[in-house]
Amino acid sequence: MPSPVVEKLLILQDRDLKRLALEGQLKSLPLEIAGVERTIAGEKTAIDQAKTQWHELESKKKLLETEIGSAQQKLGTYRTQQLGVRKNDEYAALGNQIVTQQELIGKMEGDELEIMYQIDAAKKVFSAAEGVLKQNIAGYEARIKDLKARIGNATEELKGAKAEVEKAREPVPVPAQRVYDRRAARGMPVVVPVRGGKCGGCHLKISSEAEAGSRGGGPEGELATCDQCGRIVYFESN
Repeated sequence: MPSPVVEKLLILQDRDLKRLALEGQLKSLPLEIAGVERTIAGEKTAIDQAKTQWHELESKKKLLETEIGSAQQKLGTYRTQQLGVRKNDEYAALGNQIVTQQELIGKMEGDELEIMYQIDAAKKVFSAAEGVLKQNIAGYEARIKDLKARIGNATEELKGAKAEVEKAREPVPVPAQRVYDRRAARGMPVVVPVRGGKCGGCHLKISSEAEAGSRGGGPEGELATCDQCGRIVYFESN
């Protein structure tokens, strides 16, 4: 059975663990919020990219329409000129230019058709991405709201937890507090049971002197500590 001092230290440790858990939440929750915000930003970026691609294709289509219009005007000019020439070689030359221009217009019209297909596909990608984001955004916002509420709750709980720690420290003798604080600075838990001759913290075998001390066999008021990790140890009866 733990000594009265160890019992007080176990109570202090319990309060400290609750405080540390709350402090851990207050560190991790803002990171979780930031992660959700990054997810939102990432999805918005994907939508912006899809929208940009769509608009770029629209611009490309308009430019191509302008070029086709210019080519058709040139074709009309060649045909008009061909009607006014009398020499066969000039007529043939204009005929070649007309054919070339017709081929160019045909190619551009083919390109225009391909771009129209691409525009249709880009619109579908954008609409799908936008629809998914609208569905997800409500969930993301609810998640952020919940996390912020948890921060508020944890902040209030932490105030109470710190008060409980101070209250639990009051009955602990100052020398025992010092031993506890030194080991607590290296990590929790500080006070652990001895089981099978081994420390309940590092799980290594303790010396016979430390084991005797954990059973109350050491000098009165002296805390038994693990030879390996420095934790305060006490004998736990089955």
